[in-house]
Amino acid sequence: MIKKILFGLLGLLVIGGAVLFAINGKDTYDAAKYSAKVSNGLNAGSTITFTLPDQFDKTHSLTADTKTLILAFAKATGHTVKAFLKKQDKNYLPERDALFVADISPMPTIIRNTFALPDLKKSAFSVLLIYDENIAKQLKNDTEADKIAVVTLEKGVVKTVKYISTEEELKAMLK
Repeated sequence: MIKKILFGLLGLLVIGGAVLFAINGKDTYDAAKYSAKVSNGLNAGSTITFTLPDQFDKTHSLTADTKTLILAFAKATGHTVKAFLKKQDKNYLPERDALFVADISPMPTIIRNTFALPDLKKSAFSVLLIYDENIAKQLKNDTEADKIAVVTLEKGVVKTVKYISTEEELKAMLK
């Protein structure tokens, strides 16, 4: 009797997992719509251009008015930036001509679609997303990938790059 119940539960679990995968396992990212070009890595003097989607699939392009990029390439740093921004007014980033960019390229599609994107959609601020590891490689400094990169720009040209770890440091950088 207990064996039948356990097999029944196991069967339901397998079927439920298959249904979840069928619904959320589909990758809807269209690589042809998005791009990034960095002339000399994430270094002073480098020119950056990109077009990336946000968590609502709205397309954003880097403009000459953008003064600051906040880049997160690790789960922990993304959570740090998100926690900081949740405490701010919804216009905090636009008022500072700043963009928050998070790399989700290493994340499996089913995890991204089932957990990450629904959570990000609860945010009052836009999070530009890097789905493509080739785009991430252009913007990421591998030796500092576990930190938040704060890039100061002037008309698309990198002026400074600072690597930080805490909400306090981020607040100081965005004053």
